[in-house]
Amino acid sequence: MVDKITKALNKFSASERALVKKIVLDLKKLKGHENIFRIRKGKIRIIYRLQDGQIYLLAVEKRNDNTYNAV
Repeated sequence: MVDKITKALNKFSASERALVKKIVLDLKKLKGHENIFRIRKGKIRIIYRLQDGQIYLLAVEKRNDNTYNAV
């Protein structure tokens, strides 16, 4: 079974996947939350959790017209 992150990454172009890899390798702690963070690069958004010195990806998404619209 394919997890959500792999499924999301499979929708990206090769250049977008390379960008995600670069972003993940450069993750830095962000302000605002105790252990959940967001990083943005262009249209790509990565949500992750830092716990016990480990980084856990929670979501990798492409921003679109509906990203910030209320449901």
